[in-house]
Amino acid sequence: MTNLYKKHIQHSLLIGLLLIAMVACNSPSSSEGEHDEHEDEAGIVELTQAQYEHSKLQTAKISKRNIGAELKVNGIIDVPPQSNISINMPYGGFVKYIDMLPGTVVKKGQFLVSIENPEFIQFQQDYLESLANRSFLEEEYKRQEQLYNEKVASAKSYQQAKSSYLGNEAKLQSMEARLKMIGFNPDKVKNGKISTAVSIYSPVSGSVRAVHTNVGKYINPQDVIMDITNSDDLHVELTVYENDIPKIKKGQRIRFSLSNAPNEWREAEIFLIGTSVREDRSVTVHGHLQHHDTDSVYQDGLVPGMYITARIETDNAQVWAVPNDAVVRFGGKHFVFTFKGKEEENGQPVYQYEMLEVETGSTEDGYTQIAVNDSGIDLATLEIVSQGAFTLLAKSKNSEEEGGHHH
Repeated sequence: MTNLYKKHIQHSLLIGLLLIAMVACNSPSSSEGEHDEHEDEAGIVELTQAQYEHSKLQTAKISKRNIGAELKVNGIIDVPPQSNISINMPYGGFVKYIDMLPGTVVKKGQFLVSIENPEFIQFQQDYLESLANRSFLEEEYKRQEQLYNEKVASAKSYQQAKSSYLGNEAKLQSMEARLKMIGFNPDKVKNGKISTAVSIYSPVSGSVRAVHTNVGKYINPQDVIMDITNSDDLHVELTVYENDIPKIKKGQRIRFSLSNAPNEWREAEIFLIGTSVREDRSVTVHGHLQHHDTDSVYQDGLVPGMYITARIETDNAQVWAVPNDAVVRFGGKHFVFTFKGKEEENGQPVYQYEMLEVETGSTEDGYTQIAVNDSGIDLATLEIVSQGAFTLLAKSKNSEEEGGHHH
């Protein structure tokens, strides 16, 4: 083959390749066309039938709900001063028996402690002796009164008899009061039941907060044997700073949760607002518990002194709201997914969802207030994804990163 012929063949091949390249440049590729098509679908996520069934999405209409503006504060579970009760013994004595521990739940009238003192015998003996003298002194008083009226006895004898009788009656009353204060039943003493020990019973239902003694220890009259907290009047005590005080009013709703159960909300209602500002520029706000069963308060996990997180409802209005799970956060913004409809593509059903940016407001009872900046959008007509929004968000962002279709 001559060199001239070889050059001719190479020249022909070069011209052919150039023509192919020119045709390719003038014809849009299928990949470019697909890219242009889905640029128009920004914010749209499409699911095939299999993907839709696997995702288990749920949709719902947006509705209006009563949601209040809330003030977030901290506080504790507390009781009023009259509900903290100290148990003591007015006349002192030795602890004979006690089995109470801090935290023990007690009922009103339940046995707490037994105190023994030899002087108790003398108190009961004096009472019985005065009882024995009562009949004699009463009869003598009546006899002298009759003789005095008949001008037989002197006034002095009558006055002495009257004084002795009334003095004994006063003594009996004081002795009965002393026996009751110690813990003895005067009626039982009258029937001859004398004891060196007295039993002390709980004056209220509640919980033992602290025990300050033990068996064999001597208790002085001023000593506290144990402290009991009355469970009948548990309430929330909140700390509100002075800038927020104008927002607070009696009767406002309080929602609060314990630190060990942050998602379990309970309710209370403001009944008292402090009138003095403390050094940290705060005031105390008190709230009564709502739907509160005093017999099961400790089973419900509420104990005085517990720290709580609370929200005070300072306003209430009807607003557009969606379930909390319907709102997703991405790039510092909030979004919901709206259902656009179901279409056919290559003979197969395709479900379309649009990512819509929203502004969020207050949250209450599992619902979040939302609004949109576009006044042309009627929220009442939208059907939003109430469950599974995070699944759509993940699929949308994964598709964007891959630069492909949102299927």
